[in-house]
Amino acid sequence: MHKLNTQTLFLFIVKEYDEGRFGFEMEMRQMELRSRKIKGYVTDAVLFLIGSLLYAASVNIFTAPNNIAPGGLTGVATMLNYVFGLPIGTMILVMNIPLFILGFFVFGFQFVIKTVIATALSSVVIDATAGIMPQYTGQPLITVAFGGVLAGLGLGLILMRGGTSGGTELAANLLAKRFPHISIGKLIMVLDVTVVLVSAWVYREFESPLYAILVIFITSRVIDAVLYGTSLGTGKMMFIVSPKNKEIARAILTRMERGVTELKARGGYSGAEGEVLLCAVRRQEVYKVYGLVHGIDPDAFIIVGDAGEITGEGFREISIPAQRKKARK
Repeated sequence: MHKLNTQTLFLFIVKEYDEGRFGFEMEMRQMELRSRKIKGYVTDAVLFLIGSLLYAASVNIFTAPNNIAPGGLTGVATMLNYVFGLPIGTMILVMNIPLFILGFFVFGFQFVIKTVIATALSSVVIDATAGIMPQYTGQPLITVAFGGVLAGLGLGLILMRGGTSGGTELAANLLAKRFPHISIGKLIMVLDVTVVLVSAWVYREFESPLYAILVIFITSRVIDAVLYGTSLGTGKMMFIVSPKNKEIARAILTRMERGVTELKARGGYSGAEGEVLLCAVRRQEVYKVYGLVHGIDPDAFIIVGDAGEITGEGFREISIPAQRKKARK
């Protein structure tokens, strides 16, 4: 009887110890996840603010004082400011409101929330700094170069943290639902070109739309450099191991619009059959995939490796010599 009681007591202590350790580990993981989320929110806020200040400098110092409407709703707001004297930032926000509402219904809260925050912040910063920042009306080359670079840096930082400037990008995503055969990039280009052409009539200047086209070109190049580095062919390979691979793969495909490959695998120790997800992403998209994966499975095993060169859809296009093209035809 005594021996039985001793064994029972020992098993009870071991059980309590295991349960206590498990509870402690779970609590530590939850604290780590909360800490990671807080750090992410702080980083988002800081980069959104810096990006908004840079973008405001582009608008208030260079483009607006020189009658340059650099596409999108910012270009429309710049023209409204020129004709009616309306504040640029306020008009950007007001024109975005219908797009936000449609975006909530079509894409959901998670897709639009960072765009709402980034657009609201940048709009407030543009109006708040309009009377503080100096206006440059000198050499057109300096205006175009610095206006494009500052806008590209600002928007690049915002896009890096999952936000957008709203406007044509959100409108293009909505139009893509109606015209799925047209790429989002082409829809954005059509919207921007339309704004630029209208600016020629508003400003009654032939040079204004030409300067706007140069600003848009420089802005897009700088955004690419901020997000993807100087080479569009480089990126990261991510290997993901989780019992929730199916759900993770679906999230990456739908929310990141990146391809995912399922690799058959067998555990070396356990011998259990399973799958490893392989996903090629740009360097600045790694944190987005981390967020998606950990939101589904906090215990997922992730390996990130460098990819010296990635060719194919979404990265660098495959270069085919002219002779090979003829041969294929």
